[in-house]
Order: sequence, then C-alpha cells, then structure tokens
Amino acid sequence: MLKKEIVLPKKKTHRGAAKRFKVTGGGKVLRHHSMCSHIMTKKTTKRKRHLRKATLASPAFEKILKTLIN
Repeated sequence: MLKKEIVLPKKKTHRGAAKRFKVTGGGKVLRHHSMCSHIMTKKTTKRKRHLRKATLASPAFEKILKTLIN
C-alpha cells in the first residue's frame, strides 16, 4: 500500500511589504523614510536630502518583515 504525502500550502509573499522593504545581502531589512511625499516647501534642503536615502528597519521588526517578504 502506498503512503500519500501531506502537501502543505505554499507561503505567499505579502505583496505590500515586498514593495516597501528589501533584504540586504547581510540579511538586514532596508526601508524608506516617511514624510517625503508632499508638503515639501516647509522642509529644509538638508532634511529632504536625508529623507531620500534608505535606512535599516528596526531589529525588533526584522523577523516579522522577513516572514512577510519571503
């Protein structure tokens, strides 16, 4: 008698998170800054320049974000 294998459903990527976060080669999670989409006239040039660059997500949320992305 043949045994049937139990096939678990595949885990799906959270598409909203996949568009917002990226995992680096070292396994850290990159995110973009908020407050950089509109009402830019009152913000200083220095502040806008720093907001353009991506930064690392908090280590507290890294595990959660990796499960959503992968």
